[in-house]
Amino acid sequence: MTERDTEPTAPPPDAPDTAQEATGNDATATVADDLRPAQREAKAQRLGRRVPLVGGTAGIVVAALLGVVVMARSGGLPFEFDEEWAEDLVEIRGPVGDVFGYFMNMLGGGVAGVFVVPVVTAVILLVVRRPWAALYFLVASAASAGVVQILKRSFMRARPPDILVTSDTGSFPSGHVGNAATIALALAVIIPYVWMWVLGAAYTVLMAISRTYLGAHWLSDTIGGLLVGAGVALVLWAVFAVPLERERLARLARISARNAERAQAHVTPPAMP
Repeated sequence: MTERDTEPTAPPPDAPDTAQEATGNDATATVADDLRPAQREAKAQRLGRRVPLVGGTAGIVVAALLGVVVMARSGGLPFEFDEEWAEDLVEIRGPVGDVFGYFMNMLGGGVAGVFVVPVVTAVILLVVRRPWAALYFLVASAASAGVVQILKRSFMRARPPDILVTSDTGSFPSGHVGNAATIALALAVIIPYVWMWVLGAAYTVLMAISRTYLGAHWLSDTIGGLLVGAGVALVLWAVFAVPLERERLARLARISARNAERAQAHVTPPAMP
């Protein structure tokens, strides 16, 4: 046998490693799938819905736990910060503060807060061709009020002694603040601009101050109302996220097309030679 016959045969330099090639092709296919626009959009939508769903649920659960802690204190005795805050506001009561408090009381509750504001807002949204936004706003307002009433009747916390307005039974959580937080967050979702978030936050804070100024709630009641109102709006945002976004983008497309038509109508035609 010759040396040439016993020498091992080396694979051709151009022959690929079958296993490595298969693994590489699988990895490349996976990366390609991950980079497809449709899949990226679907993944972003899932994550986008998950965040408000988890956050909103957590807010409602924390509000309920806060109610349990409140009622565990000898049947709803106020915290020290509740009493200090109430005493400070009682000392600064006056005509200007009374007007502010009574106005916010009317705006955030009763017929105006529960029916007029949600219905008028929904009608405006329908006029501007935002039916999904109108439905989301109405459902969020109704659901927030429902959750607040369930918690009120579950805990039945006594209201502060120096109350200036007539209110229903149950101090925790604050229905006015819950309604304000729901309206503020829902409008910020529908009209996603920074100024809307700022206005909504300011409105909710002012409502909380007015409720404690009037002696209708302890400060901890307003915190519970804020958690419930914002939590409900977030959970329902997750439910309505896809149609709301499609509707918003469609409206922007209509506005862009209308503006383009108006601009084209004002273009001076070129002079004829």
